[in-house]
Amino acid sequence: MHPGVPAAMASNYGLITRSQALDLGVSPGAIRALLVHEWVVVRRGVYAERDLWESLDPYRGRPRLQTRAALLNMTRGWVLSHDSSAHQQGLDILAPAKPFVHITLPGHTNAWTKAGVKHHLAGFEPDQVVTVDGLACLDLARTCCDIARERGLTHGVPVMDAAMRRGVPRSALVAASAPMSFWPGITQVRHSIELADPGAESIAESLGRLLVSELGIGSVETQFPVRLDDRVVRCDLRVGCHVFEVDGHVKYRSTQDGGLAQRPEDVIWEEKRRERLIRAEGLGVSRVLWEDLWEPKRSAAKRRLRAEYDVTVARFGADLPDHLAQFAQEMRGRRSA
Repeated sequence: MHPGVPAAMASNYGLITRSQALDLGVSPGAIRALLVHEWVVVRRGVYAERDLWESLDPYRGRPRLQTRAALLNMTRGWVLSHDSSAHQQGLDILAPAKPFVHITLPGHTNAWTKAGVKHHLAGFEPDQVVTVDGLACLDLARTCCDIARERGLTHGVPVMDAAMRRGVPRSALVAASAPMSFWPGITQVRHSIELADPGAESIAESLGRLLVSELGIGSVETQFPVRLDDRVVRCDLRVGCHVFEVDGHVKYRSTQDGGLAQRPEDVIWEEKRRERLIRAEGLGVSRVLWEDLWEPKRSAAKRRLRAEYDVTVARFGADLPDHLAQFAQEMRGRRSA
């Protein structure tokens, strides 16, 4: 193979267009042969090495490469927006049912989709554009508002939680939403801003908070601190004397299988010990699984969680014991100091 082929790929984040390959002497037949084992089609007419593609995670790495592939054949003037901007800036989002590369151009509000790319026309200010790894993106606050406006609370709240964890203040989200007053979906943006909470440490915790909020049992506190023996643990969610722990499968999966656990059995044993100690403090505990967040199991999960909460109220009452409330207040003071 002509050395210009790997050189072209190396200089363009591992990508090469069909035109570039042909210009470097790779015949159509050779391209077909390469696609059997060595290359993959990232999008029509754009290829990458298979090893590179398979090394990328499907939630952020591959979408970023697909975005770069889409931009190779586009004229300038666009900025990355929505999901593509979030991926480029390392912001966690809930994956959509049908992913697209998203770009925005200045203009009156409109959108159309072509060849896997969603083109948006919308106004934005120059100071809302940031450059990340060579690509122009709308900033985090605007990106959050765009995602919430397009897909509603289920996607808007988790991405705003993630942005606030990154240091984006609620005021910046409000400011980004201000020019959208008469745009479609603005109500979902405003609700997402109102409900956003940086205490959620993952998308699952964000969605779990929405689920618990639907029970109608009171306001939900995130990262509730409890002293257990000689350490402090933080419960994902709390209402009254009941905590809700959101469990994702990844924490039980071994690192060899792409999870977080060195020894899954140790994780399970520690979880049991932790739950026993939490209950000993006079708190009820419910566990929320990823599958509980979606129908057809969501409705049944809400009935179960409400029943478990009611048992806690019957045993311990609805109000947090003074010693737990005082300790939580002290810990909040230390974190804000």
